[in-house]
Amino acid sequence: MTAGEWTRFSATELSALIRAREVSPVEVVESALARMQQLDPTLHAFCTPTPEIALAQAHRVAETLAHGGDPGPLAGVPMGIKDLLSTAGVRTTSGSWVYRDFVPDEDDIVVERSLAAGAICLGKTNTSEFGYSATGDNPLFPTTRNPWNPALTPGGSSAGSAAAVAAEMATVALGSDGGCSVRVPAALCGLVGVKPSMGRVPVYPGCRDERLPGVSGWESIEHIGPITRTVADAALMLSVLAGPDPRDRHSIPSGDVDWLGAAAAGRERDDAVAGLRVGFSVDFGYLAVDPEVRRVVTAAVTDVLADRLGCVVEAVVPEWPDPADAFSALIVAETDLTGMRAMIDRHGHRMSPHLVDWMRAPWTAQQFTDANITRKAVVNAMTRLMTRCDVLVTPSSAVPAFPIGDRGPTEIDGRQVSDSAWIGFNYPANLTGQPAASVPAGLTTDGLPVGLQIIGRHLADATVLRLAAAFERAAPWAHHRPPFDTTSSHTPTSCG
Repeated sequence: MTAGEWTRFSATELSALIRAREVSPVEVVESALARMQQLDPTLHAFCTPTPEIALAQAHRVAETLAHGGDPGPLAGVPMGIKDLLSTAGVRTTSGSWVYRDFVPDEDDIVVERSLAAGAICLGKTNTSEFGYSATGDNPLFPTTRNPWNPALTPGGSSAGSAAAVAAEMATVALGSDGGCSVRVPAALCGLVGVKPSMGRVPVYPGCRDERLPGVSGWESIEHIGPITRTVADAALMLSVLAGPDPRDRHSIPSGDVDWLGAAAAGRERDDAVAGLRVGFSVDFGYLAVDPEVRRVVTAAVTDVLADRLGCVVEAVVPEWPDPADAFSALIVAETDLTGMRAMIDRHGHRMSPHLVDWMRAPWTAQQFTDANITRKAVVNAMTRLMTRCDVLVTPSSAVPAFPIGDRGPTEIDGRQVSDSAWIGFNYPANLTGQPAASVPAGLTTDGLPVGLQIIGRHLADATVLRLAAAFERAAPWAHHRPPFDTTSSHTPTSCG
């Protein structure tokens, strides 16, 4: 196999081959590392590669198999780990110069569980500083680029995770989503990204370590989820990641969800989602949406969900007001504002300007309490809407990928908007804690991926996976790959 050939396989396929001893995990990892060496100098997906650790882990998986042991359901699968997630003994910077030399002494729970299931850590993947942006730039590392066109952003803040999987350097990756950061990069990179229900996948020490300003925020809206190329791989990862842990007071049981079974039902049964009530909103009634995104997503809903899969589609307009300001205030309210401002006083010239401005703004208690009231309004309006619908379907992003260096477009479809308006479809599900996934809906006329967001009812993760898998079966996307030359040894500089 040439560089990256093994990482073209899905995690489901690859783990089965490795467990059957039809391929060595060491060979797989060597293939992944060769792919990284080939492409990452252009894409900058990995901020801290860990090739020695990856090879050592691969040898341990091989030894376990040689002695008749079971290395776990992710046996030998190459994985990227977002740099907001703690990794014991491996630098975890959170994309900040302030934490440039920080080495945790414990793994995040999801890292702990992934490694115990046999996954291989290829390294830490790049993120915006502390995750406070939906793109892939920070003051510490080169900006992450989109494999579909390196002049464009892969989205964020799980930028490196998405770029690594889309470019087939990693088979799967871990991301975190406090408002869009799994679903948006998945959408812009043509991947599957799942934000499970609040508490399904425990979060610790991220969001909860009071000693680490910047790392300790977002507690009531943060979710961790997989970024993969197939729904089955997302389900496989969630079967490993989900389940309560006492270190996360928000964590909940997950025994009511058959992760693998839900994905299999959608993939294998012709009538898996027939009659499912789909509420479809192309703009929430207040968002500006790129015409190409509108076209691709509308076609996906009418041609695939309704016509091919037999879903009952109803156009809906949510009753909630635009919660953008409330969402921003809630982020700050859950941030260690004292610690962040002290950090900015010392190191602000080395930090992201938008983050500095955000933390230094004269926030008031009334803004924070108003934000909580708006959150309740969104939750209640969503609850009323979901009595009529089994799922709510929207675009995952209001725009396709845009040039790196921008935080977001300030004009969409002829309307002047804030540079964060393009992620407006995402954070309502963070405010409510509902499960949501982004799956590839198609390509723009320029060949850029567009994502379809599926939001499920409270705790209805299985429904989201079942519909996502059924959509994948009806409108497969795995053959759509970024137009890199995967056989040559040169590093591409464009995707023309």
